[in-house]
Amino acid sequence: MADQKPDSRVHEVHDDEPGLVASIRDSQSSANIVSTKLKTDERVIARVTDGIYRQPGSALRELISNAYDADATRVVIKTDAPRFDRIYVEDDGHGMTPEAFANLLLHIGGSAKRSDKGPNLGITDKSDSSRSPGGRRLIGKIGIGLFSVSQLTHSFQIITKVKGDPFRTIATVALRQYSDDDATSDGEKKEFESGKVNIWREKAADVESHGTTIVLTSIRPQARDTLRSRDIWSAVEYDEGIGAGEEHQPIDPPKFHIGRVDSSGQLLKKHSGRFSSLPWEKGDSPVDAFAKLVQAVWDEVEQSNPNPQLDRIFDYYLRMVWQLSLAVPLPYVEGHLFDEDPGEWAKVYSLSNQPKGAAEPVDLSTPGPLRNKLTLSDPADRSSRFDVFFDDLQLFRPLKFKNLPATNHALRQPIIFIGKCREEFPKIQRELSGGPVAFEAYLFWTPKVAPTEHQGSLIRIHGSSGTLFDSTFMRYQVSEQTRLRQITCEIFVSEGLDSALNIDRESFNNVHPHSVYITKWLHSALRQLATVQKRLASGARGVTRDESKGAAVSEIQRVAAAAWQEQADDPAARPPEIDLSTDGKKSSAARGEAYVYSRAAIVPEKQRPRTGKVKARSDILEEKLKGIAQVLASFGLLDTVSKRKQEKLLRAIYEILEAPEE
Repeated sequence: MADQKPDSRVHEVHDDEPGLVASIRDSQSSANIVSTKLKTDERVIARVTDGIYRQPGSALRELISNAYDADATRVVIKTDAPRFDRIYVEDDGHGMTPEAFANLLLHIGGSAKRSDKGPNLGITDKSDSSRSPGGRRLIGKIGIGLFSVSQLTHSFQIITKVKGDPFRTIATVALRQYSDDDATSDGEKKEFESGKVNIWREKAADVESHGTTIVLTSIRPQARDTLRSRDIWSAVEYDEGIGAGEEHQPIDPPKFHIGRVDSSGQLLKKHSGRFSSLPWEKGDSPVDAFAKLVQAVWDEVEQSNPNPQLDRIFDYYLRMVWQLSLAVPLPYVEGHLFDEDPGEWAKVYSLSNQPKGAAEPVDLSTPGPLRNKLTLSDPADRSSRFDVFFDDLQLFRPLKFKNLPATNHALRQPIIFIGKCREEFPKIQRELSGGPVAFEAYLFWTPKVAPTEHQGSLIRIHGSSGTLFDSTFMRYQVSEQTRLRQITCEIFVSEGLDSALNIDRESFNNVHPHSVYITKWLHSALRQLATVQKRLASGARGVTRDESKGAAVSEIQRVAAAAWQEQADDPAARPPEIDLSTDGKKSSAARGEAYVYSRAAIVPEKQRPRTGKVKARSDILEEKLKGIAQVLASFGLLDTVSKRKQEKLLRAIYEILEAPEE
């Protein structure tokens, strides 16, 4: 747009569309500028309430976030899994007055949070509208969180009460499904109703009680099927119906699941003699049950699968619980990394904020947590308790940093890289930059990250994240993919970036100045990490070489190791072992991480005498097979298929190797 000239005449236009058209036609040059305001069509809001979120779990995440913004200390979610006919979400937050409730219903997309109305309605701090009455930094900002439930249902009930009110407010909401047919063909302006609400008040037994309960009923069939993992169980049921003699590809259900229902949706069905398969016992406390859920993933690394993937271990319900645990402001299952004193179990480096800076080692000789050594503040409000219970579980962030399984890597200690930064954008107008951005971060390098979904970077704004780990590290364009699979990174944003968050809070506007700055910072941090890790690995390689002098290394092992080291860009790295087991468990001879397979599924039994010559040839074939499997793993190809298909692949390779040459 051309700059306004000093002598130009501005003609203001507000609501009159014909007048705007006439003014545009009358404008013959830049000396006669027409000015107006952008407006949002009502159907945009209709689309918002019709559902902008990607998964049913996103709706629950938004309701938990609303409870957090209401200063709740406890959120309880109850379902009737695996049926999922209804879901309850109850919190002990401030609740909503009739005034706040009316504002919510009549101003969808016009949240009173972060506005002058917030303090008067009792939903924000009186002196800072970006904080809750209790002082928490607000997660929500545009007033659509409650209506995320349209992903789950179009019918729900709200029960809310504030402390000291002798009545509680109850409302039943029926959301309307938006249709393009609602648009009028003659261009007539039309208001789009998002739904109908019936509201009444009832006398409360406890005047001092407070909080909000959301009751989701009539769960949408598509959402219910997703929550029930219907796609998986349908495939399993089809497989179960195939005759024993027919050719087919067997389908394995997830190792852990909450169970399945029959076609009526009410009766439970057994699989392998059990209604469900869970990592915890019925009598376990919610805290212990969640700890066992996390440990189940790491047990996979220890026992048979060096690269466990959540979608192969868990059904949708358990994956959803895991993702919610990552998303909302919760404590870590074994403590925040900033509260650790890693002097005995990790090396620590401080990251430079300069474009070509280098990471510097942190002195760990004096005991104390990293928080004190490096003046770290996340989380800013450490006194604010926030507990979330989901059926049998109390949720925590499912990340572990200590006591990780042994691996084949020469570098056995994790390396922690800590950074913090504040950028003011002094050369950019605030209207364009969005103001300052400030954050703290860690990059945690370890030979094995589990589950694989934790390989990447995750950004939290005021403790919350709608995104999962980004395995691309914000589009880091390098070839060293193996090293990236050994890094977990969290960036804790304390100021800024929320204006770059897209409306579903599950992605970012990549061209926003805050996104651009954090991307450049992260890529610089990754380069600093790679420099340090390569140097340490080179030193570890020398020690390993000295320790293994005189050991005979076969040509097969040499080729497999060379491929692994090349792909890992690490001369000290060793590939995971391939263990052919008779009982499905890792043998005592397998050191560190290993792929464990059933020998019977891969090596055909031969009905002939096992002479010494035949046995020697079989041993060589097995070594070749293991070497090929290690090469496939080094290129990331082995983990692209399920365990059962991996065994079929290796059996086919073995049979080719075994085929006679004449």
